Amino acid sequence: MMRCRGCGCHDTDRVLDLGHVPAADHFPLASTPVSPDEAGHPLAMELCRDCGLAQLAEDDTTAQEPRGIEPQALRDQADEAVRILDGQGWLVGHTVVEFGSPHGGSWLPLLTDRGLRAPGRGTPGDVVIDCFGIMHEADQHGAFEERAAAVAPDGTLLIQFHSLHTIVRQEQWNALRHKHFAYYSLTALIRLLAQVGMHVVAAWEFPLYGGTVLVVATRSPVEGTSSTVRRILRTESAFRIDSMTVVAQLQESADRQARSLRAWLESAADAGVRVHAYGASSRAVALLHHADIDRRLIAAVADASEAKQGRRMPGTDIPVVSPAELVAAQPDRVLLTLPDLFPEVRQALPDLEGRWVLDWADDSHPRHPPDNHPHHPHGQSPAPPTRVQQPGSSAART
Repeated sequence: MMRCRGCGCHDTDRVLDLGHVPAADHFPLASTPVSPDEAGHPLAMELCRDCGLAQLAEDDTTAQEPRGIEPQALRDQADEAVRILDGQGWLVGHTVVEFGSPHGGSWLPLLTDRGLRAPGRGTPGDVVIDCFGIMHEADQHGAFEERAAAVAPDGTLLIQFHSLHTIVRQEQWNALRHKHFAYYSLTALIRLLAQVGMHVVAAWEFPLYGGTVLVVATRSPVEGTSSTVRRILRTESAFRIDSMTVVAQLQESADRQARSLRAWLESAADAGVRVHAYGASSRAVALLHHADIDRRLIAAVADASEAKQGRRMPGTDIPVVSPAELVAAQPDRVLLTLPDLFPEVRQALPDLEGRWVLDWADDSHPRHPPDNHPHHPHGQSPAPPTRVQQPGSSAART
């Protein structure tokens, strides 16, 4: 039993164990043979019985230089969030401090455009923002202390996080990865902030990653928290988000989805259907490894990050190629590992219209493409993609 990263108690339960997996941020060169040692890192999630924090059990990996790029969906959501905060009067004061994410992306340009500026060295900020950054801190209590200390006496702390309620409800088990040390419910976040003298007073929900929450916290409690805060807390309570039994449903989701993905790909291979994928994210690493997929079943994974191209997916021989190479290959199906990217890639890659697979359960009996497939002579319009419902429906940044 581990010591909770948030409250420090020794009362945690294991709710998800993916065994030994590759480090999701280490993409070997495609020319490098797959080594059994690649998949040698334990990956599991624990849930604290006291504060309710879901957390990475252990991590023996070494952080690699981020190779991902900022997707449009994340930029659009940041624009919307800042507009809402500004419109509702939460961007008051003169200074802003940002705790960034190692995956890149920053709200500072949006905030400085509204007149905020960086304070002097060591000076607290009137506005302190953390967008998906704090989850990367192994010492969660220390991280909350650091962020609280950065807030001016009458300032505001803004924290955006991928909701644990979403992760469990939508079966996004492959959100679990090395270097992502915490997975927050609003229930747990309120408890952790209270330990450092901060109070959640407002919240907003966004569809990013299937369900993202942005909260405002202040040093002084506000009379009557927002209706959104109360509603989210009621929903989490009814769902029993701090229950080991409930969160442990992720294990069954992981095993079932891995079996179904492999069965779909085996069926496609038997039918002569050529499958590629798009999105070499950390969630794709977990999904492909847990389902034991190699390039016999998925010929290549395309990604817009030039730093990943010419490499291969960790723990497997599947190469990472450019979007142009994906189009040139003319696959019959393209498994989109990050459904949040669908509007972006659909616009960028019109030649693949009708071949996107966003839910392999809806394509459970893949057949060889008929004569009206776009790379057949007749070239008629293909069928639309299947609906969006897939594990890990998001982590576009990671």
